[in-house]
Amino acid sequence: MKSRKKSGGVLGIVAMASIAALSLTGCTRTAPGEGGGGSAAAPGITDTAITLGVTTPLSGATAGPGTCTVAGVTAYFGSVNAAGGVKFGDGKTRTVNIKAYDDAYDPQKSLANFQQMVSDNMFAVTAGLGTPTNRAFRDAAISAKVPQVLVMTGDPLFSDRKKSPWQLGFVPIYQNEGAAFGKLLAESKAQHKVALLSQNDDYGKGYVAGFKEAIKGASNISVVGEQTYEATDTSVDAQLTQLASSGADVFFNAMSITPLVISSLQKAQQIGWKPSWFLPSNTSSPTAILEPGGAVAYPGVYTVSFAKAPQSPAFAKDADVVKFLADLKQYGNYPDVPAFPHCMWSYMVGATLEQAFKDMKEPTRDSFMTSLRNIKGLKAPLMLEGTAVDTTADGQPAVSSVLVQKYNGKGYATAENFG
Repeated sequence: MKSRKKSGGVLGIVAMASIAALSLTGCTRTAPGEGGGGSAAAPGITDTAITLGVTTPLSGATAGPGTCTVAGVTAYFGSVNAAGGVKFGDGKTRTVNIKAYDDAYDPQKSLANFQQMVSDNMFAVTAGLGTPTNRAFRDAAISAKVPQVLVMTGDPLFSDRKKSPWQLGFVPIYQNEGAAFGKLLAESKAQHKVALLSQNDDYGKGYVAGFKEAIKGASNISVVGEQTYEATDTSVDAQLTQLASSGADVFFNAMSITPLVISSLQKAQQIGWKPSWFLPSNTSSPTAILEPGGAVAYPGVYTVSFAKAPQSPAFAKDADVVKFLADLKQYGNYPDVPAFPHCMWSYMVGATLEQAFKDMKEPTRDSFMTSLRNIKGLKAPLMLEGTAVDTTADGQPAVSSVLVQKYNGKGYATAENFG
């Protein structure tokens, strides 16, 4: 498979996604939910089109998943636009345009990108990857009353309506992912020693908190070692060596940096430590991470998911997957089967946004936020059975349910139990 980190691929996505910014006047200044009857159209929306911005890493270590976030949502709306566009709740049919901005997973760049989006009259910001990068402009988005929604971070702050009135996360919060694995492990009844390595920020802390809460009171589980690392680190060899000495048979690895996850899988084997692994959903790609890391050497590699994986033989002929791959190639400038789940996630973001647009009664940001927060039971394309989009619960993102899955050497299958 071709790497999506090559500059040519990234530039192709940007060229596909970038459009001329719309220059409009008039902006509602009501808070979401307060109503905006008769308000002038917000920036970024006309009677025929709406423009959304995405700030995400299109270069650097996280360019692979970052590029996917643009490709998926661009592919979804490319297909919708080709079929005539979206009929909004106000009766007008509009095309949906996406403009991408590269932040290289740098918070300062994402803030600068948001400021540029305001100048470029983006109606809303969506789909961008990263907790620190999304946090970097959250306050500015609240101040400017610009929706920052369905973003790819499991930070629960983005789904707290009081603290984040113009925000909404898309993927499950980190605590939910960690808890799902902890629950599966606790229910195994067998004795397990667990070692933890987590990113020293809200990302890592959220996973660990969810995991520990789920194993609380489970007499068969003991945490025998804990280490952290910084997102800017280039190696975690020292932490792995320390944790290997703990004798743990389970490794809870809450990491978000793709190269570090690969090198961790490789290093643990080099030092003769082969526990079962848990990996977060965003760093568990079979082709981009597990295969180069030699994951088949371990007794089990687990993650959580809510999306059908195109690489899995079980979904090779699935109607959702077939259409998704065709749209990704035709409209997302992404010809390969995606190695990262972010392509699927942002495609689902497109479906969620479309539903909000259909219910949006006025061309205002307030009306958009009201409709967005009232979606319940939406079975977006590519969602696994038992999961759905629900934006109605305060404190929860659009997707809050996950299934624990185990790597089988090619892809993942749902794990009914641990072992």
